[in-house]
Amino acid sequence: MTPTRILIPVADAYEDLEAWYPRLRLEAAGVHVVVASPDGKGCRGKHGYPMDVHAALGAVDPRELDGVVVPGGWAPDVLRRHGQLLEVVRDMDARGKLVAAICHGPWVLVSARILKGRRVTGSAGVRDDVENAGALWRDDPVVVDGNLVTSRRPPDLPAFGEALVKFLHRG
Repeated sequence: MTPTRILIPVADAYEDLEAWYPRLRLEAAGVHVVVASPDGKGCRGKHGYPMDVHAALGAVDPRELDGVVVPGGWAPDVLRRHGQLLEVVRDMDARGKLVAAICHGPWVLVSARILKGRRVTGSAGVRDDVENAGALWRDDPVVVDGNLVTSRRPPDLPAFGEALVKFLHRG
């Protein structure tokens, strides 16, 4: 059996906890996490914590992935402009693979144009964006809509981590 492979895209000013908690939670569950940035170089979070990177986003092959988890912070505003990442998100969604985001991470899902008619949560700061993209906003710690898993903010990370692992271990 091939190990599950999940992409976590990052750029400078990612929300430290929202990248590290899912990474460590997934690794503890036996998932192979691939961290990628636009240029393939390491990044620093909003609070200065460094994140090592395995690849450049342009080198990521969606056929080798089982999902994507987009952390929040200010990085999603940079990441949403990266065409390769948007293609990965669209591919994961089309194949029913895990597409997850927390806090400002749904900005990437908005730009990938996969939210119409879907139930979503995130930071209150992205509510207008996701509603304008056709999503149905929910103010809940975690919202699961098929293969789409979204969460609001760092205090919701335990529930978000549980939902990620539950989705990956379904069936």
